[in-house]
This record gives sequence, structure tokens and C-alpha cells, in this order.
Amino acid sequence: MPKTIKTNNPHRGSDFRDFLNEDGVLAEMEGRALKRAIALQLQKALKESALSKTEMASRMRTSRAVVDRLLDSDNPSLTLATLGKAARALGCTLRVELLPA
Repeated sequence: MPKTIKTNNPHRGSDFRDFLNEDGVLAEMEGRALKRAIALQLQKALKESALSKTEMASRMRTSRAVVDRLLDSDNPSLTLATLGKAARALGCTLRVELLPA
């Protein structure tokens, strides 16, 4: 039977989410990851629709700069209103849901 080695490491056996939560940055990291996922989905839909960013901005009735920020995975700013306009401009349906943790 193998010997169990005891350590004083409080993180042993925990996962990365626990570590980020203890550091107080879990919510921020999850938000950034979500924004990146959304930006990638929008970029894919934009490519598949063969629209230019200028055409998308026109359909959204906004500026090209707003579209650029929306598609920028490193830019965390995003509103549901803008996301809804983008979805409609791309012929998509927006679905937002809350899931239990």
C-alpha cells in the first residue's frame, strides 16, 4: 500500500477555479472568458454571413467602432442591447440563460 505524503499546502486537491476564487478574480476571469467566446461566435457568424463590418454596423444602426469593440475579444465592454442588435444584424437569435453554479 502506497504511503500518503502529508503537506501543508492549502491548495493541494483544489482546482484552478478555487484558486482564482480565493484570489478574488474568478468572476473577472469568467467574464473575460465569456466575452471571448461571444466575440468568437460573432466573428464566425460575420464571416459566414459574408457581411463587412461596415455593413454590420449599418444594420445595427451604430458605428463601425462599436462593431470593432464587440468583435474584440480583449475588450470586456458589452451590453445586452448591443449584443441583441448584433445578433439581429447577423440573422441570429440571442439566447441568454442562467445556470445553477
